Amino acid sequence: MPVIRRRKPVAPDSKPEGNDDNDNNNNNNNKRAAKNGAQKAKWSCVDTCYWFIGCVCLTWWILLFCYNTMPASIPQYVTEAITGPLPDPPGLKLRKEGLRAKHPVVFVPGIVTGGLELWEGHSCADTLFRKRLWGGTFGEVYKRPLCWVEHMSLDNETGLDPPGIRVRPVSGLVAADYFAPGYFVWAVLIANLARIGYEEKNMYMASYDWRLSFQNTEVRDQTLSRIKSIIELMVATSGGKKAVILPHSMGVLYFLHFMKWVEAPAPMGGGGGPCWCSKHIKAVMNIGGPFLGVPKAVSGIFSAEAKDIAVARAITPGFLDNDIFRVQTLEHVMRMTRTWDSTMSMIPKGGDTIWGDLDWSPEEVCAPSSKNQENNDTHIEGAEGVVSQRKKVNYGRIISFGKDVAEAPSSDIERIDFRDALKGHVANITCNDVWTEYDEMGIGGIKAVEEYKVYTAGSVVDLFHFVAPKMMERGSAHFSYGIADNLDDPKYKHYKYWSNPLETKLPKAPDMEIFSLYGVGIPTERAYVYKMLPSAECYIPFRIDTSADDTDEDSCLKDGVYSVDGDETVPALSAGFMCAKGWRGKTRYNPSGIRTYIREYDHSPPANLLEGRGTQSGSHVDIMGNFALIEDVLRVATGATGEDLGGDQVYSEIFKWSERINLKL
Repeated sequence: MPVIRRRKPVAPDSKPEGNDDNDNNNNNNNKRAAKNGAQKAKWSCVDTCYWFIGCVCLTWWILLFCYNTMPASIPQYVTEAITGPLPDPPGLKLRKEGLRAKHPVVFVPGIVTGGLELWEGHSCADTLFRKRLWGGTFGEVYKRPLCWVEHMSLDNETGLDPPGIRVRPVSGLVAADYFAPGYFVWAVLIANLARIGYEEKNMYMASYDWRLSFQNTEVRDQTLSRIKSIIELMVATSGGKKAVILPHSMGVLYFLHFMKWVEAPAPMGGGGGPCWCSKHIKAVMNIGGPFLGVPKAVSGIFSAEAKDIAVARAITPGFLDNDIFRVQTLEHVMRMTRTWDSTMSMIPKGGDTIWGDLDWSPEEVCAPSSKNQENNDTHIEGAEGVVSQRKKVNYGRIISFGKDVAEAPSSDIERIDFRDALKGHVANITCNDVWTEYDEMGIGGIKAVEEYKVYTAGSVVDLFHFVAPKMMERGSAHFSYGIADNLDDPKYKHYKYWSNPLETKLPKAPDMEIFSLYGVGIPTERAYVYKMLPSAECYIPFRIDTSADDTDEDSCLKDGVYSVDGDETVPALSAGFMCAKGWRGKTRYNPSGIRTYIREYDHSPPANLLEGRGTQSGSHVDIMGNFALIEDVLRVATGATGEDLGGDQVYSEIFKWSERINLKL
């Protein structure tokens, strides 16, 4: 018979024999589970940020999907229900008037806005053949930032391609129609031209590698020769109708260079002769042109920042020193951009004569925008005319070390000349992961820059020779920033002078017209208050002092930046002076008397988010979608003259400022 064994009953409070180890394991497991649960329950700020960003992105993509799938009439109906009936686009309006395509149109993009693609690279960029490194989605910046910086940089000695790297401009209208998805540059203007009959056969995007010096675009890519040939072809195939040229931003300076290059004999020039522009160009309509440079270029070269970057760094200290590049982001940016010779084309030209000295400037008083002028000015009538009561600002002091220096009488400022200061290597190189030219200056050289205290447009060029000698050595061979004493001097036949309107003559083309189209009514960077960092040997030693501010609500000093009237990037003085005075009538800069016109567009921001970037914007890039500007362009392209547009259209004090500049004409 099978033996049946009975288990011994166990009392409720007793423990089975031999289970001590199991109990210990269970207790340990329970403790671990409790600990893990506590850890999982703990919710950090980083987790919250990630979830918030994820929710925002998901919501955005869902809304974008719904927007793209719904019939086009629905969003238009909603928009019109909120904002009222939308005005007809300029192209549709002029088409109803019976205007049609007539003169061929050439677009000349500016710095930054033109796309660049990779044709040859190092191993880290193996999958990027003919992919955009600049423009488009900018995905490679986030995927492989150091590789991207390496391929976007030029050779620091030659200003051309580094060994084993070829980055070239994108061709066609797509090169600069959109800078990034949804962010238009030329697209709105192109679409309106298409409405009156334009297409690619009579529109041309003169794309070029905007990183190069202007003459080097011809040396490396023959870009200037291509522009010349395309314009000649377009004029020939349109029945002899001359071209209308539309340069934007730095493209304005590039086309100034082209107009001298095309006349000059080979091999330095294009060999077109002195009448080429007269035969082939009806009008040059410069949009947001930095004819005399921009102070923003000074801060960009000096400390790799402008107002927006300085404010962002003040809000999030340390972020820009340790973010997508892992270490010293702005040092990477400085090292890259200082190889781009084109940035030197926008250093302020004309020195103290144009931009002012320690005690004088053309703008003279605080005038950040035309609207503020209308609302806040009070005037006194005197023997010398109208005298403004607005606060005087020393705009001529483009860089001041300290707010007290920016505002002090010049006689109270003690300065020590930096030009003969001894340079040396930094004392502590352990934190310098990225080489910049500041690493060769030493603490003594850096302090010498600070002890000079204040820099005007005239001394800024000397400052750059001191702090960025390699960059300026290349730049001095391609650009000049002075004022010509005698324009008939043979030295001004050299290409380094061709993009400076104060050192060159306009073409012999009396029937051609030149327009300055630009926005006003937006505070625009004009001068900066700087400070030196205590840890100068580790980072870029100079920064905009964002703590420098004025308590006055209408002050022109905010976050360490003095502002004037302009388009947010180019002060009105730089955009308008040449057409207001330098080229007006027959002058030594305009011997054939080319007619010049100023067309200012007073900035009006969009009334709501549904208007996007607005149709009345005066901002430097957004103005490309300004309906009034587009209508002016279309009318000239269809045959109108400057007089047909109504002549000058001015909202700023550009004529008053121009008269204060004592320039030999």
